[in-house]
Amino acid sequence: MFKIGAKDLIMSKTAQEIYSQIVRNLPPTERLRLANLILNELVQQNLSIIDESDTWTEEDQRDLVAFSLQNTASFFDDSEEIL
Repeated sequence: MFKIGAKDLIMSKTAQEIYSQIVRNLPPTERLRLANLILNELVQQNLSIIDESDTWTEEDQRDLVAFSLQNTASFFDDSEEIL
């Protein structure tokens, strides 16, 4: 198993530096285990990492449905039946 001493981790290191100097040298199974640990911790912290400005409101969704239905209807003339 790969051991890291406290003196090896300096808080001023960036994620890229940590990856390049430490994580990249781990075997693939340990890298996957580390990714799993990080993701599970983020889920448990219930961090809101979604930028709400990028989400669709209910009104946006209704507008999309209305446009889609209107656009689809324009492909059919009155004699054709839409299933």
